[in-house]
Amino acid sequence: MRRPLFVPFLAATGLIVLAACSDEAEVRPDGEVVGGNAGVDEVVDADITVQDVELEFVPGGYQAGDDASLYLAITNTGDSAAELVQVRSDGAASVQGDLPITAPANDNVYVGAEGGPDLTLVDLVQARGSSQSVPVTFVFADGDQVTVEAVVAASPAQPSSDTDFDDVDPDTSSDG
Repeated sequence: MRRPLFVPFLAATGLIVLAACSDEAEVRPDGEVVGGNAGVDEVVDADITVQDVELEFVPGGYQAGDDASLYLAITNTGDSAAELVQVRSDGAASVQGDLPITAPANDNVYVGAEGGPDLTLVDLVQARGSSQSVPVTFVFADGDQVTVEAVVAASPAQPSSDTDFDDVDPDTSSDG
């Protein structure tokens, strides 16, 4: 009996799709995160997730000895508050900032956002550029902890003009 050719093709395609959906970030020996620098999401427990963990973009990257601001969201879907009590990294001499950080029940906390708590990796051990990472461990009061690769953010997009579209109709222009 002859099998249709598309069966092996579908099987191979499924493996590729599953490989692309992995939650694990592949990190090369030089610290570069394969596939770009989107902030990492990691589940801590059934209620707590750290999301979009990344280091602030700095033109030219970081040199060894530099300090780096850490950005992330702590998402709490549980019925009780969660408290982040320690942050540490083998990629920095220390982590300083506004600890402890409380994530209220059914709420988010945005670390590094205006008006929110701040965390800084102090005295980076190695130079790091965009898409390279530093391991950071988050420890919560209940003993749960998670280590993620905090990726250096990419350069922010620079718009070429102050509008999204060219105005091809002068009758609708707001330019005067």
